[in-house]
Amino acid sequence: MGPDTDTELNFKFLTYDPIFERTDISFADTLGAFWKLARSGLGGLFRQPRGPITNVSDRLRWTAGYVVAWVENEKFQQETRTLVLETLREFKPDVVLAHSLGSLVTYNAFSHAEAAESETAKALLNTHYVTFGSQIGNPFVLGNLTYGRVQPLAVRHWHHLYNEHDDVFTAPLRVQGVDNFNQLLTPFDLPGAGDHDAAAYLTHVVTQTSFWRPLVDVATGRFKAIGLAAPSNAGPWNRSLPAAAGSPRRKALLIGIDEYPDAANRLSGCVNDVFSMSATLQDCGFEPDQIRVCLNDRATADGILSRLEWLVDGAQPGDQLVFFYSGHGARVPEYGLHEEPDRLTETLVPYDFDWTPARSVSDEQINGFYAQLPYETQLLMIFDCCHSGSMHRDGAARARGITPPDDIRHRQLRWNRDEEMWVERDFTPLNDEFSRRASQKQAFFGSNLATVRLGRSALLRVSDQKSYDHAKKARGAPTGPFLPVIIEACGEEQFSYEYRHGATSYGAFTFCLTSILRKEKNITFRRLVELATERLERLGYHQKPQILGPAVDLDAKVPFETGRGGKAPAGKLPGSATPRTSG
Repeated sequence: MGPDTDTELNFKFLTYDPIFERTDISFADTLGAFWKLARSGLGGLFRQPRGPITNVSDRLRWTAGYVVAWVENEKFQQETRTLVLETLREFKPDVVLAHSLGSLVTYNAFSHAEAAESETAKALLNTHYVTFGSQIGNPFVLGNLTYGRVQPLAVRHWHHLYNEHDDVFTAPLRVQGVDNFNQLLTPFDLPGAGDHDAAAYLTHVVTQTSFWRPLVDVATGRFKAIGLAAPSNAGPWNRSLPAAAGSPRRKALLIGIDEYPDAANRLSGCVNDVFSMSATLQDCGFEPDQIRVCLNDRATADGILSRLEWLVDGAQPGDQLVFFYSGHGARVPEYGLHEEPDRLTETLVPYDFDWTPARSVSDEQINGFYAQLPYETQLLMIFDCCHSGSMHRDGAARARGITPPDDIRHRQLRWNRDEEMWVERDFTPLNDEFSRRASQKQAFFGSNLATVRLGRSALLRVSDQKSYDHAKKARGAPTGPFLPVIIEACGEEQFSYEYRHGATSYGAFTFCLTSILRKEKNITFRRLVELATERLERLGYHQKPQILGPAVDLDAKVPFETGRGGKAPAGKLPGSATPRTSG
């Protein structure tokens, strides 16, 4: 391992090729697999291989065709799982290096109930697991292999190497709430196609300094490893510290956009909403430095997404996180298999929005941040926007949604020959077997059952209810993507309006919501939305706020110190005599 140690290195190369080569993958199968993996990309992270597909058919066969064939075939998985676990017990490796499809094969083995067998579990507890060029985080793989959630592994440590330039359907990973996982960013851009080279990952300077050298230090005694038999203990690869016991960490990200570049889209109350929400959260116990805001031209797609990274970074069970958005929303018809429109996607409208995925903030972009949160994390997402535009006149209540331009709108229309009129195109339901209850399916996938709705991790929820129930029973614990508490200003087909408070504009919904939070003590999330709905009705607004989340959370009390709006601030703080923001 080095000139100052007599440690002997033993290698064993495990090949699973014979298992896969027994399955014939045609070129048509390969193309179908390519689209399944590529269409599930989050925000354009998963890119088409460079050059014509026909020129990389053999590479696609292994990086797409076999990936999908294996993910969709339990017998296929069982064969590779048996091979991996038998080899693990026999060889007892200190390090497992798993590249590309190999990362799926090993992850499936290490996360399966079969890995809990005593001899296998003991071997895993002493194993450093390294994944690179991996498709584990691809939404298609997540949804179909893991019920939409990456499971923590009972290994000594899991190291995930991620290259943003790797075109082979790779993805970053978040395994939050555990301290035996870390992700190393290893960017490289090689000439030619792919940037998928295993050697380039393993010899990258970040891999050398952040994995190989600490590993050598542990092996040679220069670093005293802590708790080698317990995967939850700290080690040289851990850089984040959990929150102090008894003091849940709080963070809030507040977005408000009034000054859109197109004058026709400009609003008046969104920035005021942000300041009102910030004041309310501080009344409810948040400290000023726990709140970040992003306004107007700074609230680009990249600006919002980078701040979402801050919001969830290092999230631990018990943390209290808030994401608030006030601005326009939209609904975009998107292309899928065979280059035909196959679904609608709800999106926030950032400052630089241009009806493309790269300039949007949709559930596809943000679920990578929240879908893997620890189930005990408390994330509240509040959207004061709608997803349909409306005609309005100056001085009237403005709706917070924009209508797509005609070329985008054309994607969701078809010509009805009999009526000689344009009508809405029928889309295929995203997951018609998701639930036995129609209302539950509509809550996640819209009234047309083909809409990617914000905050739901919709594209990760591909299992049917029977399979999900079986997996949940087998684990004896929750499974599937994390679901936040989502509060929306209006129903799916309604508008969210602005309200003029004297000479000052606010979102009508935000104005009501913040007023209630300041007044009502010990209020539940469900009751909060009920009171906001009642107030909007009395004021004549035809919008009905919606709430979605785990049932146990909806009927729980809001975990902040509500009902403190009238209390004097503690101590003589600078500016304490300044009147509070209205609302």
